[in-house]
Amino acid sequence: MFLHFLLLYLVLYVLTKHFRNKIQNLPPSPFPALPIIGHLHLIKKPLHRSLSEISNRHGPVVLLQLGSRRVLVVSSPSAAEECFTKNDIVFANRPHLLAGKHLGRNYTTLPWAPHGDLWRNLRKISSLEIFSSNRLQLLSSIRTDEVKLLICRLFKNNDEIIDMKSSFFELMLNVMMRMIAGKRYYGENEAEVEEGRRFREIVTETFQVSGASAVGDFLHVLAMIGGTEKRLMKLQEKRDGFLQDLVDEHRRRMGNNKSCFSNERNYKTMIEVLLTLQESEPEYYKDETIKDLMACFEWDRVSQEMVDMTEGTGLSMPKAQPLLARCTSRPSMANLLPQI
Repeated sequence: MFLHFLLLYLVLYVLTKHFRNKIQNLPPSPFPALPIIGHLHLIKKPLHRSLSEISNRHGPVVLLQLGSRRVLVVSSPSAAEECFTKNDIVFANRPHLLAGKHLGRNYTTLPWAPHGDLWRNLRKISSLEIFSSNRLQLLSSIRTDEVKLLICRLFKNNDEIIDMKSSFFELMLNVMMRMIAGKRYYGENEAEVEEGRRFREIVTETFQVSGASAVGDFLHVLAMIGGTEKRLMKLQEKRDGFLQDLVDEHRRRMGNNKSCFSNERNYKTMIEVLLTLQESEPEYYKDETIKDLMACFEWDRVSQEMVDMTEGTGLSMPKAQPLLARCTSRPSMANLLPQI
């Protein structure tokens, strides 16, 4: 008897969802959407192929119910253009995910803030004081220097097989952190050993917890059972403490050196620029604002271990095989490279 009631409930649930979508004039949706999981049973690896098959079957605009969240799949250029031109305000906001709640300070940082005054103010600060063409040009020496250091490292490891993905990732992070704090955390001449270890641990944990939170965003029960929210809260404490230490260190150094420049460089870091603005407008450039702008840089990474990259599991499509290279210098460059 219980089985009969369960089957009846499932049938009524599926039919109700189906006809309600019809009445609300929603985009076409695969039938059926199962209780609790919705259309998650249709999603298989690799993700982009599953979405392509669904779009081929149901049209260029498809509504999916992935667990507790509705997801609109747009697969035609004309539909995408309509979303980002005529309806750009509607699609301007990011969904309220667990990562944004905890790592994004309850959706108040630039990547997570809803479209409105807060987001416009953060974007204004970023475009004028951090990402302006003039600032990027002033910091071009950092990019040049890091590329030279990578070339020198490849030259020293002559004839060894190098994982280029990890090398380019470390290059990117060193460039980013030298722009933010004037420090590098990977390779030679890195910052203080303990500080570098803290940074690398935070980056690795950010990647690991973000992957776990992605599942909990669609099935909340898994986030509760797996303790994902607690891990995100602890990670945010670590990130916030690390960023505050950087801000305090720069504030002390600027107090001792009014020129704001270290003896080793002739440019202001992002923290120094924002702390200078804080002196004139303390109520506007609070420490929280500075840390939020620092945290808006993407820190996610892959682990140091070899991973299976066949097609990938996310929205982006990585190489089918990791990019490995054997660096062998030409005879004509043997005398030139050591001088770089």
